Amino acid sequence: MHASGKTSWCFWVASAMLLLIAPGSAGAQLRAASSEQSAPNAGRDHLLLLYNTHTAERIEIIYRHDDQYIPGALAKLDYFLRDHRTGDVRHFDPRLYDILSDLTSSIGHPGGEIDIVCGYRTPSTNESLRAHTTGVAKNSLHIQAEAIDLRMPSIDTLKLRKAALALQRGGVGYYPHSDFIHVDVGRVRQWCFDCPAALTVGD
Repeated sequence: MHASGKTSWCFWVASAMLLLIAPGSAGAQLRAASSEQSAPNAGRDHLLLLYNTHTAERIEIIYRHDDQYIPGALAKLDYFLRDHRTGDVRHFDPRLYDILSDLTSSIGHPGGEIDIVCGYRTPSTNESLRAHTTGVAKNSLHIQAEAIDLRMPSIDTLKLRKAALALQRGGVGYYPHSDFIHVDVGRVRQWCFDCPAALTVGD
């Protein structure tokens, strides 16, 4: 091999070695790309199955993937939880959906069907309910789309209440005569409407 050929060969070998040890090498980039492509497959989908007791509508939907809420799914849930008396829709705090999802898991029925007794209320609807029923707060978080009243088929509502209290994620109300619980994303607190004294402390 003549001198110029030997020089070219040495330059090629040196260049190849640099590619192998460089932090931004093609191999490293390929591994990173492969990792990015496989990451979504390793994620967890969060599903809700809801039945609206007033409209008889049912929805089964994945609302969150890993830590990312799905905007289209949230919009469908907002409509599903609309004020059924007026048709008004308001955007719900998605942390409520996490409470519902975690609640079904905590009682051993992950993804179990939840009956929605009340979702969003317009101020006028809330005032009308206050005038004709008892146990409706003047500044209810339903007006802010930050509260949901619910029950679960075949699940004792008192058991559901205890599970919701254990989550320590907001307010929990218990309405045994109407057979539902209230959950919200306000401060951690509890109440029991028209209950025996023993139930006022979560027993």
